[in-house]
Amino acid sequence: MSTDREKSKPLGQHRLRRIRQEGMSTLYSSHKLTHQNVALDCGWGRLIFGNTFETPEDLINEMRKERPDQRDIAFYVRDPHVVLAQAPQEYFLDPSHTYRLDLSVYRPARQRKTTFHIRRLSTQADADAINTILAERGMVTVPPEFFWSHRDAGTVTMLVAEDAQTGEILGSVMGVDHAKAFDDPDKGSSLWCLAVSPSAPHSGLGESLVRRLAEQFKARGASYMDLSVLHNNEQAIALYEKLGFRRVNVFAVKRKNEINEKLFVGEQTETELNPYAKIIVNEALRRGIHVEVNDAANGFFRLSHGGRSVRCRESLTDLTSAVAMSICDDKRMTRNVVEAAGVRVPEQLEYSDDEALKAFLEKHEQLVVKPARGEQGKGISVGLTKPAEVREAIERAAQVCEDVLLEECYQGHDLRLVIINDKLVAAALRLPARVIGDGRSTVEQLIEKQSRRRSAATGGESVIPKDAETERCVALAGYEMDAIPEAGVELMVRKTANLHTGGTIVDVTEEVHPQLVYAAIQAAKAIDIPVTGIDFMVKDHRQPDYVFIEANERPGLANHEPQPTAERFVDLLFPRSMPASARQELQNRETNST
Repeated sequence: MSTDREKSKPLGQHRLRRIRQEGMSTLYSSHKLTHQNVALDCGWGRLIFGNTFETPEDLINEMRKERPDQRDIAFYVRDPHVVLAQAPQEYFLDPSHTYRLDLSVYRPARQRKTTFHIRRLSTQADADAINTILAERGMVTVPPEFFWSHRDAGTVTMLVAEDAQTGEILGSVMGVDHAKAFDDPDKGSSLWCLAVSPSAPHSGLGESLVRRLAEQFKARGASYMDLSVLHNNEQAIALYEKLGFRRVNVFAVKRKNEINEKLFVGEQTETELNPYAKIIVNEALRRGIHVEVNDAANGFFRLSHGGRSVRCRESLTDLTSAVAMSICDDKRMTRNVVEAAGVRVPEQLEYSDDEALKAFLEKHEQLVVKPARGEQGKGISVGLTKPAEVREAIERAAQVCEDVLLEECYQGHDLRLVIINDKLVAAALRLPARVIGDGRSTVEQLIEKQSRRRSAATGGESVIPKDAETERCVALAGYEMDAIPEAGVELMVRKTANLHTGGTIVDVTEEVHPQLVYAAIQAAKAIDIPVTGIDFMVKDHRQPDYVFIEANERPGLANHEPQPTAERFVDLLFPRSMPASARQELQNRETNST
């Protein structure tokens, strides 16, 4: 008999592990496994047998090998709570139930369907049809070559349901033989990817596929067949229970990726967030960050994670100081701050009288007129060459802000550089709104059509204004608003490239000259702002020449997909929410670049 002192003696790690394994239910075999760390390629991803891994760390390391555009499933995970504690930002507990069919008591159906046949996959056409059905059902497709490399192995079995009359493939199911996969001493098996075409004319397809797979595994000597079904899939659960499946406490762990997104972000209340707020909110939800939408119409929301809470208005957050915001708000102040940091700026004049205006126009020949304070391109006129049109532009700008600036017009393209945490995340050329004649529509009608397209593409954020500035630009092109341009004729209907006035965007992140990146970062550092859109005018984004135009304290991150603007934004707010693998990759990249 052991003493109390002996009972309280700390247990060694190996002994603890042995006790845990020996004390597990027969759901997770108590027999010693001869295969370790088993991950079976199933085409759509890997089926990782969690019961073959000795430690949670080993399982996590294996799951990090998941390939892009695929979905790995760690099944039979003994201690899912311990596994998730290793990397809660990367993985989640799958909200699915596991059902088990005891094959020793299973009885086949008394009658078989005659309108379709169940058989094994055998042709390329079968494989293509299966992928079509999987895609229709929103499931991950399987590379066709996978079927041929595994067709005769016996570990993975693919069955199809074929219409008896037409030969059309109407459904499919995948089965995995655990004895062949990892020499399972309990002789288990499992069912995956049951899918039936939504246009299939026959009933009972799903039931027949499940039954045929069960009969096949029973004939091989398997003792049971397991499957995983989403907890709220009532129709499927009813079918499985009808066939004799019973719930068992078996758990699965999956990676937080786009494929699995709906499973781990939870049900969200639909809100009318604009695209610039929505891209951030969606990224936060993917990482398990709590989102509270305060004012959807104006893009206000709060993000909370790990005891930290940050208020946001789109990409403007608590991290941007009032001083930095005031610098960006006043273009005169912005110019002074960045010029002091060595950033090149165009010559500028604050409008006071006509004599100064004429002298400034004679010196530079073309001018830009802009309100000292304002956003979204409102009140800005570009390429002005005559005193009268400059004065008209001044009147329009004064409606936005009573202080109006005159600026030398630097000929070139508008380049936006998004800087987050003093690093370039995206660079894009912003092109002014243009229309192309069709030989039938007036300029005004072409503008209306283009506005509808831009509005639909941007959630209502981009529309070409029908105002005096648009009429001026059309007149410069030699047309009136009611004129009908010939087919193929291209007209620039705005001079500014702001997206809110119908401009378009072309990503050039991989091509932008390093000197432009350096200048943009210096401007952001001078303003001391963590997230900003720095606007330059450039003749060629691949060359170092530029002039600074302005800094935006609330850049539209949605305009720069596929660049990871939202990802880097959330990284800034919640560094620990970044998946460990991504964090390590980013650190390696930064190390290699220094």
